[in-house]
Amino acid sequence: MVTPPPTGPLVTRDTLRDQVRELGVRPGETLLVHSSLSALGWVNGGAVAVVRGLLDALGPGGTLVVPTQTGDLSDPALWSNPPVHPEWWAEIRATMPAYDPLITPSRGVGVVPEAVRTWPGALRSAHPQTSFAALGPRAAEVVEGHAPDCRLGERSPLAKLEAMDARVLLLGAGYASCTSFHLAEYRIPSPRVAVGRPGPHGWETVTEVSISSDRFDELGYDFERDRPVLRGKVGAAEARLFPVQDAVDYAARWLATHRPREEE
Repeated sequence: MVTPPPTGPLVTRDTLRDQVRELGVRPGETLLVHSSLSALGWVNGGAVAVVRGLLDALGPGGTLVVPTQTGDLSDPALWSNPPVHPEWWAEIRATMPAYDPLITPSRGVGVVPEAVRTWPGALRSAHPQTSFAALGPRAAEVVEGHAPDCRLGERSPLAKLEAMDARVLLLGAGYASCTSFHLAEYRIPSPRVAVGRPGPHGWETVTEVSISSDRFDELGYDFERDRPVLRGKVGAAEARLFPVQDAVDYAARWLATHRPREEE
């Protein structure tokens, strides 16, 4: 059986650079990117070409930031995709390797963040479950000081990005992946939960703000209806560009009204 040719369009490093600049990405800015490689079309060079194209668009003065989350470093009792046998839970907790920013791979955020994480000169934040990686002159400023009990709040890179007037680029990714909305959860009444994870001295539990992306797609729809979101195409992908601060401010109001969650 003959394999059909790949679905286009053909995307190269140069076309990606040109199209994100046409969307509005500016040389020298700090950009938080959520991405889907498969949404772009047929990318010549895969994730490496995407990273090179983004760095070309930002220029030597720009800083590229991506989520490099590691949700698998969590309590196996909460796993559902797939679940594991309950009789394994204790041994999994006892033997799970602790987070190491240099070698722990990202999970669930796509192949572009993993390419950034392993890029020469990349820096990565210290949180064992919700880290970010960054490339560029402001990388250290973005990732330093990520508190171990603050996944996506005031002592995370998201608050740094907001203060830097950084922008978000959704590159084939939907609003469900928009981490900036989570920062808003720390600014409104939200429940707190016990979070289990491997630590440097064995299994540990910390108390954290409960975060959830429930209804983020609906939130995003209202956000781009009411706020100036730049929209366009990069390859075959829908792309959206907007300030972190706009997203956080809007989400704080929207979530308090449409998805209230009582403090505990």
